[in-house]
Amino acid sequence: MMVKKKLARFLSFRYVLLALILLILAGGLVMLPKVEKQEGIHAEQLLNKAISTERYVSTDELSDKIISQDPSFILVDVRDPQSFNEYSLPNAVNIPLRNLLDEEYEAYINQTQYDVIFYSNDNFYADQAWVLGNRLGYQNLRVLKGGINEWYNSIINPTVPNEQLAAEDFELYSTRKAASMFFGVMYPEQNRVEEPVIEKPAARKVVPVKKKKKRPVEGGC
Repeated sequence: MMVKKKLARFLSFRYVLLALILLILAGGLVMLPKVEKQEGIHAEQLLNKAISTERYVSTDELSDKIISQDPSFILVDVRDPQSFNEYSLPNAVNIPLRNLLDEEYEAYINQTQYDVIFYSNDNFYADQAWVLGNRLGYQNLRVLKGGINEWYNSIINPTVPNEQLAAEDFELYSTRKAASMFFGVMYPEQNRVEEPVIEKPAARKVVPVKKKKKRPVEGGC
């Protein structure tokens, strides 16, 4: 119990720190030279959006989009190429954070046809990509909440609920388990080979043959 409390405090502190970094980053971007490409959104609007959680897409939402082949979004992995090559989400495009503002990638991010969902190992780099894009006035930018780490914990390796949890938790687990199978996870019950059921032949009904009664010998000498 103490370990869980310490972990919760650590995560809470981490996200508070992340929010502060986002605010500092957003404020710093305001001081950038006001050339045409950097005018974008006003500082006050950016700060209001930075403290909002509306930009986040849950792993369950993303899983459903991928499985249903929703064509309305683009996945952008902002990690380094090595991490991307080791593991990435289906159909994702790799645009490392340091290259996000390169001209060759602008068409992916600066458009209004699709939602752009940034992701990294957690929220850290993805949030920075979101801030940079918003500072430039780009629209429809989202962030995968929890990143690859949350994707693994919730979709690829969902936790089996205990008996004390509500029915909704079991339904969510079933949905996530089905999703993990879609993404290639194998479960023990899938590997179990069932023994074929051999039906015993029906017992033949033996009908005794009635013997003919011998007739007495007729006549005589």
